[in-house]
Amino acid sequence: MKSTTVRRVTLSIAVVAALTGVAACGSSDSGKDGDKAAGKTSIQVSPIAALRSAEKSTDKADSAKVRSTTSVGDLMSMTANGALTWEDGLKGNLTITYTGGQMAEMMKKAGTQSMEARYLPDAYYAHMSDAYAQQTGGKHWLKYSYDDLAKLGGASGSYMKDQIQNATPNQSVKLLLASQDVKKVGEENISGVPTTHYSGTVNVADLAGKTSNLDAEQLSALKKQLTQAGVTTETVDIWINDQDLLVKKSEKADTANGAMTSTTFYTDYGVKVAAEAPPAGDTKDFADLLKSGGTMTGGTGSGTVS
Repeated sequence: MKSTTVRRVTLSIAVVAALTGVAACGSSDSGKDGDKAAGKTSIQVSPIAALRSAEKSTDKADSAKVRSTTSVGDLMSMTANGALTWEDGLKGNLTITYTGGQMAEMMKKAGTQSMEARYLPDAYYAHMSDAYAQQTGGKHWLKYSYDDLAKLGGASGSYMKDQIQNATPNQSVKLLLASQDVKKVGEENISGVPTTHYSGTVNVADLAGKTSNLDAEQLSALKKQLTQAGVTTETVDIWINDQDLLVKKSEKADTANGAMTSTTFYTDYGVKVAAEAPPAGDTKDFADLLKSGGTMTGGTGSGTVS
């Protein structure tokens, strides 16, 4: 395997796994086994009132099983399955499988099309193939410190770090509350579960200002990067059951790499989730790997970071 391939895979994994964690936990509006919703009656309320109620009840969420599909033009298509908890910072495990696009081809060269992503409050880890480990001194785990990701991606890296470390299960509800055109679409069954469907369009840069701890300079730089990446607005749809728990979330946007679509399903709220750092002897630090492999230029997935 060429060293350039190793570096490209290393950087691309950094972006994809981090964003997958943000999308999964940041959008998982859930509650603890619905105990808060026991005895609820069906009452007609406005979309805003319904969403505020869902936000409050899901803010106390603990954990959930998640499964998702994501595609970005011809860059990648992928699935993610696992369980996450957000009670004390993002923690959990997802199995990410690349099913098509440039990323799938890149991962084939790395000896696999799937990997385990393990999330902890200060970093996440990606478990790679034996073929890839041959390029990292026999070590199978790559460690990505959120601080290192922030340095790598500039404003967008700082935003990604902020969103991961402050991920809460009610972010999808907040997305729609930030929309100027939120509406109730109707009643629908999702996997046999009766739900209410809500939809709206949000300005991504404006949303970043409302949901992050970035300063004015960082927000300005982020807006510029988002514009260069072709990401300005995003359509968000959520499906909430009668216990104010999110059952499904869908996001769509246009990007410089093509249309982006992401759909996530949530089940088993309150599931026990355990995640620990892999053995140090089998772990290679992302920052050290980049230093030993040289600086990446062009075609490295930096567009995805944006």
